Amino acid sequence: MAKDTLTVTDNRTGKTYELPIADGCIRSMDLRQIKTGGDDFGLMAYDPAFLNTANCKSAITFIDGDKGILEYRGYPIEQLAEKSTYLEVAYLTMNGELPTKSQLEDFVHKVTHHTFIHENVKSFMDGFRYDSHPMSILASTVAALSGFYPDAKHVKDRATRRQQMIRLIAKMPTIAAFSFRHSQGLPYVYPDNELSYCGNFLAMIRRMTESKYKVNPVLERALDILFILHADHEQNCSTTATRVVGSSEVDPYSAVAAGITALYGPLHGGANEAVLRMLREIGSVKAVPEFIKRVRGGEGAKLMGFGHRVYKSYDPRAKVIKRTADEVFEVTGKNPLLEIALELERIALADDYFVQRKLYPNVDFYSGLIYEAMGFPVDMFPVLFAIPRTVGWVSQWEEMITDPEQKISRPRQVFTGAKKRDYVTIDRRG
Repeated sequence: MAKDTLTVTDNRTGKTYELPIADGCIRSMDLRQIKTGGDDFGLMAYDPAFLNTANCKSAITFIDGDKGILEYRGYPIEQLAEKSTYLEVAYLTMNGELPTKSQLEDFVHKVTHHTFIHENVKSFMDGFRYDSHPMSILASTVAALSGFYPDAKHVKDRATRRQQMIRLIAKMPTIAAFSFRHSQGLPYVYPDNELSYCGNFLAMIRRMTESKYKVNPVLERALDILFILHADHEQNCSTTATRVVGSSEVDPYSAVAAGITALYGPLHGGANEAVLRMLREIGSVKAVPEFIKRVRGGEGAKLMGFGHRVYKSYDPRAKVIKRTADEVFEVTGKNPLLEIALELERIALADDYFVQRKLYPNVDFYSGLIYEAMGFPVDMFPVLFAIPRTVGWVSQWEEMITDPEQKISRPRQVFTGAKKRDYVTIDRRG
């Protein structure tokens, strides 16, 4: 009978080791026993950017990149986007099961009545320059919340922990909307607890002199779907940052602020902005074939919004977003860049060069077009990513905090510097 082990022979010493396999993994610490002698530290695994290293066990999100599968707690993303609301998915992400009617009502009530922020937080935000990037304001303000809720440091207490998680989910749209209004030189708009989660956010963004802002239901639902699609995505850069910082047992506001700053980077949260820049560079449908030719020839042109570190087939989120885009454009009018995008997708999906490299549209390819059609400037795109991802960050953070195998993160390095040498006084240095 086959054993769930890996037999390794160290050709340096001739010794053989048997390493247990569990969940398709060997434990890196099991490599430590493989040594050439008593002074040898032991074998380590070298894996830049964690391309093939599992740093945790998680029950939240499942991805099969080859098959284009994304599931939250076992539920396919396509079904959740079609049938759920964002707060229903948030409950699922946090608790592992879809809520009953009464559980959902209670959860929505808690989130809705934590949307207001302390007046002093407004004063803090007022200190930013008028042209500050909304993500800079968002990250700093979220980190500052730890000073307003000192009880948040009790991360091992479940009730306290859960209260902070609710607060973060509830206050993130408010802080995000205030960040936008500040960058536009507009007065802040307070939350309206009679509106839905997404409706309230749109009202805080758009309301001017009217006493009650009327939210367009199509745009409200489209934003709800986009939020569902961005709720979690396994161990990406920002989630890993949240887990690593959170492993020191710091409060969740500080850990989530780390996630926001990771998302701020153009390789993570700025990808959909890069798609818009590419489409504007192409300029017209007629110019698409020439652009594709330049991409294939390596002539400085990059195909943005295609391909993914995880997905080696069509990103399932992109399929949902493409359908949502049609509904949004019926309300807002068609984004002139859409025709370029559709032609680019059509040619690329029929081109062996891209098919062989498994370059398919990802979630960023159409999301930027929708956000722009809804009137959001490109600086707000990563903010619109951060709002729904908050539930993923706090759920992953809590999972890490309660995992008995987790310790403070402290990866090893491969030292490539100078060997030990004696100090040379300044008068003797050449």
